[in-house]
Amino acid sequence: MKENYTKTFDIGNIGLASNMAIELRNFNEQYFIMNGRRKTYHVLTYGCQMNEHDSEKICGILTSVGYEETDDEKNADLVVFNTCLIRENAELKVFGKLGQVKGLKRNKPDMLVAVCGCMMQKKEIREKLLEKFSFVDIIFGTNTIQEFPDLIYRVCVNKKKSIDIVDNTELIYENMPKIRKFKYKALVNITYGCNNFCTYCVVPYVRGREKSRNPQEIINEVKMLAEDGCKEVTLLGQNVNSYGNGIENMPTFAELLYELDKIDGIERIRFMTSHPKDLTDELIKAIKECDKVCNHVHLPIQSGSNDILRRMNRRYTKEHYLNLVEKLRKEIPDISITTDIIVGFPGETEEDFQETIDVVKKAQYDSAFTFLYSVREGTKAAEMEDQVPDEIKHNRFDRLLDVLYPIMLKKNNMCINKVYPVLVESVSKSSKNYLTGRTSHFRLVHFKGERELIGKIVNVRITGVKTFHMEGEIV
Repeated sequence: MKENYTKTFDIGNIGLASNMAIELRNFNEQYFIMNGRRKTYHVLTYGCQMNEHDSEKICGILTSVGYEETDDEKNADLVVFNTCLIRENAELKVFGKLGQVKGLKRNKPDMLVAVCGCMMQKKEIREKLLEKFSFVDIIFGTNTIQEFPDLIYRVCVNKKKSIDIVDNTELIYENMPKIRKFKYKALVNITYGCNNFCTYCVVPYVRGREKSRNPQEIINEVKMLAEDGCKEVTLLGQNVNSYGNGIENMPTFAELLYELDKIDGIERIRFMTSHPKDLTDELIKAIKECDKVCNHVHLPIQSGSNDILRRMNRRYTKEHYLNLVEKLRKEIPDISITTDIIVGFPGETEEDFQETIDVVKKAQYDSAFTFLYSVREGTKAAEMEDQVPDEIKHNRFDRLLDVLYPIMLKKNNMCINKVYPVLVESVSKSSKNYLTGRTSHFRLVHFKGERELIGKIVNVRITGVKTFHMEGEIV
C-alpha cells in the first residue's frame, strides 16, 4: 500500500480556498449589508458519528463564507441533508423529510436544498433522487465536502443544479473549519474509509478505501481542542485499530494513544469503532496504561456463529472474539464492553442464532446496539439467496433482547452506591431540574444539578438504575 498524504485546506475566516468561495462570501456580506440579516442554513444529519463530524465541517465551511445557522429548516435559506446508507430506515427518513421540504421550497423558491453524504455516493440513489425530488439544487458526496462553497456559488450564478461526486480519493483534506456541537467534547477523525468489505456493509463503496491521517495533524488538532477547553475527545474511524497499517513510518493505533495521553487539558480519550481482528495485545496494554483512555471498548461481534461470521467476511471466529473479551477483562477488570449485533443475516439458522445468544451470555455486555439485517443493494449479502423471512427476524430480535436486557440491568445494578466521575453533557430531556452525563465506562447517568455544571466533570454516587441509564446524586 502506498503512503497516503494530506492536503492543507483552509477555508477559515480569512483565507478562503477558491475564487468562487471568495465571491460567495462577498455576496453574502453584501446581502447582510442590504437586508440587515445573514443568510441562514440548517443541517439535518442522519447516521453515525462520522456523519456527525462531517456535519461539523459543513457548518464550519458555511459559517466561514457568511452563513448563519438556524435551528429550523422552515427559516433557512439553505437546507442540507447529510445522509446515511448503512440501513434502509435512515434512507427512508431522508426521503420522507425531503417530501416535507418540497412544500417549503414551493413557497420559498429562493431556498437552496443540498443533499450530501453516503447516499449520494450510490449512482442508483442519486438517479432516484433527481427523478423524484427534482427541486434539489446541490448534490455532493463524502469526498467533496471541501467543494461545497463552489457548488453553492455555481447554483447562484448559473441557476442550474450543481453536482460533485468523487468515487474515491487518496487525499485527506486537513484543517477544514468546524462548528463543533459541543465545546467540552469533540469528534476527531483518525482514519477515513474502510478496507474490510464486510458483506453486509456499503461503507467501502461510499467512503472509499481506508486512509490514515498524519499523526502530527491529529495531535495538533487535539492540542487545539484542549486549549479551547475540550475535556473529552472521541477518535473516529470505521476501524480505528487498523490506524497506520501498511504505511511506512506511521505509528500504530496504540502508539498514537500513548502520544495523545500526554496532552495537557484533555481528561478523557474514547475511540470507536474497534474491529476484533485488529485488537492487539499492544492496544489492550495501551488502554490499561494510558490514564486518559476510557475503560470502555466498543467491540462489535455482529454474530456468534462462525458460519455467519465467515459469510459476513468478518475474519475472526467466535472463539477468538471471546478470547479477546477474556483478555480485556483480565487486564482491565472494570472495563466496559459494548457491541453491535445483527439478527437475521442471510442463511442464519436457529442454531446460528443460539450461538449469538451464547456469546451474549458469556461476554456479559454492558450494552449493545442491536439491528435487524437490512438488505443494502450493491453488497454481496444482498445477492445471497437464503434471506431470512421478516417474521423470523423479528422473533429472534425479541428473544435476543430478552437475554440482553437483564444482563445490562445487572451490570448497572453493580454500580449502586459507587461514586463515578461524570462528564456533564446537558440538561435531561425528561426534566429541566436534572442533568445528564456519562461515566468513563460510557454509562448514562441522570442527577439533579445546575446548568453551570455542563461541560465539567463531577463525582456522582449511583442511587438507582434502569436498563438504559443510572440515577445518582452529586457527591
